[in-house]
Amino acid sequence: MNIVILGAAESGVGAALLAQAKGHTVFVSDRGAIQADYKQQLTQAGIELEENQHTLERILQADEVVKSPGIPEKAPVIQALREKKIPVISEIEFAGRYTKAKCICITGTNGKTTTTLLIYHLLKSAGLSVGLAGNVGYSLAEQVIEDKFDYYVVELSSFQLDDTHDFQPWIAVLLNITPDHLDRYGYSLEQYAQAKLRITRNLDSSGAFIYNADDEVTGKYFLSAFLQTRQLPFSLHHRRDIHLAGYYVSEEVLCTNLAPGINEEGGVEVDITNSPLIGQHNRQNTLAAVLAARVAGLDAEQIEAALTTFQNADHRLQLVGEINGARYINDSKATNVEAAWYALDGIHQPIVWIAGGTDKGNDYSSLLNLAEHRVKALICLGVDNAKLRTVFDPIVPHVEETQSMADAVARAAALAAPGDVVLLSPCCASFDLFKNYEDRGRQFAVAVGEMAK
Repeated sequence: MNIVILGAAESGVGAALLAQAKGHTVFVSDRGAIQADYKQQLTQAGIELEENQHTLERILQADEVVKSPGIPEKAPVIQALREKKIPVISEIEFAGRYTKAKCICITGTNGKTTTTLLIYHLLKSAGLSVGLAGNVGYSLAEQVIEDKFDYYVVELSSFQLDDTHDFQPWIAVLLNITPDHLDRYGYSLEQYAQAKLRITRNLDSSGAFIYNADDEVTGKYFLSAFLQTRQLPFSLHHRRDIHLAGYYVSEEVLCTNLAPGINEEGGVEVDITNSPLIGQHNRQNTLAAVLAARVAGLDAEQIEAALTTFQNADHRLQLVGEINGARYINDSKATNVEAAWYALDGIHQPIVWIAGGTDKGNDYSSLLNLAEHRVKALICLGVDNAKLRTVFDPIVPHVEETQSMADAVARAAALAAPGDVVLLSPCCASFDLFKNYEDRGRQFAVAVGEMAK
């Protein structure tokens, strides 16, 4: 076949290499400049490419087009392909054709990466042959060239699901649906929800659908009656209105029952005391991950052992150090109010909170109650802290300002008592003082390291 790949980043390059390995004619086209390392990979493989343009005449000769998840439906090149009725698929769809492995696929608005990394860690720790792919930054298509794993754990955004048709997960996990990326879905929450629910469309009786029974939007749009697979809903509470596959029996113990409704007492309990994950949302993520691991055949002992050694992705409620009995947590990825709410809600010790940056029209009202009851001091770290001060000065006992991370950590160390938590959860974008949220988080970790010395 004549295969055209649109977009030459991780997924596009992976798809191009797989297409070539399977004997297809391949042409790669990117509207922008191609990153040096990706360009080198394509050139070394002898794959024809173009950058800074889409030559329509060449693209429209394709038998099939694999498009990058970043290209919206309204892009002129996609519209031209639709007009010509040339099939457009995603990298995930393409990769799915060439693997015999079982795919455990995770989607949701929040928590995808943590849950994906945790499932991968649980399976790998138990000795299973497992690969990690998708939105976590590793191309599934490229790994499928060798196809050496029995399982792949794949993080899927709604954009990656959009052009899947026959791709068949073994286990699909849906964590939650909240309004996001609505500009790509006609500003319709329903359209966005349906994009997420595409993950269920090819599930069969050998697989399972793990979903959050507490999530209102999922409940509204998920038509469970039409699904020919094992349904494994989970909840933070032991609800009586629905047969749950997973729920918490206490703060630190969850119960999984893979045959809900048949034997309510036949559940397997898993103790999560030694999990490093913090907060209510992570209790949901953990429940989903443990259910997936149980479906894959792991027992409670294997799961409990692996939970103790899990390390989450950087900058997500990540413990980076301890000084004089106070813990320092890097949550630099919390660039909006909702993410900061999760952090403040999840920590039950007194908090010295470092926040601030470029305000994106934030409404801080949802944080007032948590700040009043949990935050003993707020250190504002930004070029302009006026809005933070206006909101939090009246309710937080101590508020001060600084313009450098080293100063912020030094001041936090002076204010923190043994047992406190110093939390970097900025609520804001980072571009006033830092390159990006990663740079901000790294500077925090370095400053904590220096202070600990």
